[in-house]
Amino acid sequence: MQRTRRIRKAMNAYDFDNTIFRGDSTARFLAFCARRYPRVWRHAPAILGAGALFLLGKVEKTAFKQKMFEFLQDVPDVEAAVSAFWQKNARRVRAWYQAQRREDDVIVSASPEFLLAPIAAQLGARLIASRVDPFTGQYDGENCHGAEKVRRFQAEFGGARPDAFYSDSLSDAPMARLATRAYLVRGERVLPWPEPR
Repeated sequence: MQRTRRIRKAMNAYDFDNTIFRGDSTARFLAFCARRYPRVWRHAPAILGAGALFLLGKVEKTAFKQKMFEFLQDVPDVEAAVSAFWQKNARRVRAWYQAQRREDDVIVSASPEFLLAPIAAQLGARLIASRVDPFTGQYDGENCHGAEKVRRFQAEFGGARPDAFYSDSLSDAPMARLATRAYLVRGERVLPWPEPR
């Protein structure tokens, strides 16, 4: 309870992919698994098809990503794969974040919980992310993106507002508006969020 009170008083919130992590963790994990488990490749046509439908506005992002995560069905031990992935990729956490991270940081990401949980624990950060079954790829709820990040954040922390929010993407404007201050990340550069938020 004491930790929760401390978090409610002051916290910084961060997007993960291309913000504090160099690259997209989901795409890198898919490629990592495809190299290790050749059966993952059988999902490529369905992923490409769902991706095309998403780009054409025919399916929602959650439906597209759920189709993509069906590749997990051909990963024999997802937990071991995630562990091996972070042994190789934890070094991709950006230096600017490592220099300022605090114990009350919150990561708010569209990537799946099962994938980000180990690195969030290593960094000592709280995690809010998409709920994806690591065995089937099925979503529990919506993809944690855009306004859904705010909904999930407020469900977790009530009326609390982040002191600062950091993201590489303007699609995170809803979280930027929630925060007292917001920053746009461009590689190792942290810039003021463009106004209006």
